[in-house]
Amino acid sequence: QLQIVESGGGLVQPGKSLRLSCTISGSTLEPATIGWFRQAPGNDREAVSCIRGAGGNINYAEFVAGRATISRNTAGNKVYLEVDRLDPEDTGIYYCAVGSEWYSWRCPRAHDFRHWGQGTQVTVSS
Repeated sequence: QLQIVESGGGLVQPGKSLRLSCTISGSTLEPATIGWFRQAPGNDREAVSCIRGAGGNINYAEFVAGRATISRNTAGNKVYLEVDRLDPEDTGIYYCAVGSEWYSWRCPRAHDFRHWGQGTQVTVSS
């Protein structure tokens, strides 16, 4: 049974950066896809970025392209998401998820991921 814990959220001023961490305990079936999702009030959960395996395969959503970096540690149990130039529209709960699907042109959808963390709140406000 996987345990997924997100951390690093909080209140951030617009224009600043934030680094989120996802810690995974238990055995993932490699190559696994690790995804970061966000959900704003009243909106569906949407993919922000995803990484497969050791990090050779990465996708970003258009709304963070050029200002986000996803990475995974060598042990494979931590995945990081750094987002720069934060905007109030980036506000939401950020979730980390583990799955097995992969597409070369976009991240898998939320329903493709079987294991989820509880999420960490990110609020971008002055």
